[in-house]
Amino acid sequence: MMDALVWLGPRRMELRQEPVPVPGPGEVLVAVEAVGICGSELSGYLGLNSLRRPPLIMGHEAAGRIVAAVDAMLGDGTPARTAARVTFNPLVTCGTCDRCHVGRANLCRNRSLISAHRPGAFATYVAVPAALCLPLPDHLSMVAGSLTEPLACGVRAVAHAGDAERLVILGAGPIGLLCLVAARAAGVAQVLVSDVVESRLVLARSWGATATVSARDDVLAAIQAFAPGGADAAIDAVGVAATREQAIRAVAPGGRVVYVGLHEEESPFAANYLVRQEIALTGSFAYTSADFARALALLAAGHVPLSGDWLEERPLAAGPDSFEELLAGKARAAKIVLRPA
Repeated sequence: MMDALVWLGPRRMELRQEPVPVPGPGEVLVAVEAVGICGSELSGYLGLNSLRRPPLIMGHEAAGRIVAAVDAMLGDGTPARTAARVTFNPLVTCGTCDRCHVGRANLCRNRSLISAHRPGAFATYVAVPAALCLPLPDHLSMVAGSLTEPLACGVRAVAHAGDAERLVILGAGPIGLLCLVAARAAGVAQVLVSDVVESRLVLARSWGATATVSARDDVLAAIQAFAPGGADAAIDAVGVAATREQAIRAVAPGGRVVYVGLHEEESPFAANYLVRQEIALTGSFAYTSADFARALALLAAGHVPLSGDWLEERPLAAGPDSFEELLAGKARAAKIVLRPA
């Protein structure tokens, strides 16, 4: 048996004893040492995420050590070995559909997600297809390794933004901040970031944001001052009606809007304005294996600061309180990483 945080329904999560997963052919059993709380899991915890149904062990931003392997090769082509330090891509794809064949496996027609369709990593152990695992560089901590998955989301969103010179990022939570990291690494010259929390804006400036604006102020006026006539692209890393509308209004005619935030299932938007301005609208879901590898490389190169108070480590048993604090805006850190080991 193992410790596991089990989500039982809206705002109900308990630390329980659950059977240890049994890895199948081509899979590995990972002893989880670090697992982050994702914004999509906050929505799931509230019962607002259509992919998640209770009872469920969530958790997909993780790193740990392989403790068992069944005829398995890792994603880099090396044999899976016990004690190997790994992170994993939680998106399980078929490899045979038309989307997989054209290199867009994140849109696999048969995809499933560890922490939604199968048990996740808010537990002592998680079973994962070995091909989705990448070895961690020796100098990279487990906590840093657990940031690979959310940073890969940022890498993908920035790629969708195209060759923007002036980029707006709405939301400075973990995904918004990691979009900022990906944008700066990609050479985006000017980035404006908005958020309701001033401490997150201070953090964004220290991470390289050209400008910031409180979401409690006139965001669109600030964007016009930052980019007269509109930005080249905007990334909505929140996913509510207000930010989705702001993103459309933030860009210049012919600009690009990227939706990566998933907080609200549906939102109305100014369709006629979008048509008349020829604004390109795209969703950004997860990442490809190349995006995931790029994220790990950025972490290994030190692009994400691990010092400071933006990230907090807590034991697995603190999970239920952590979810409530994050939802209430009372958590000290923008990112909480649980440590099951």
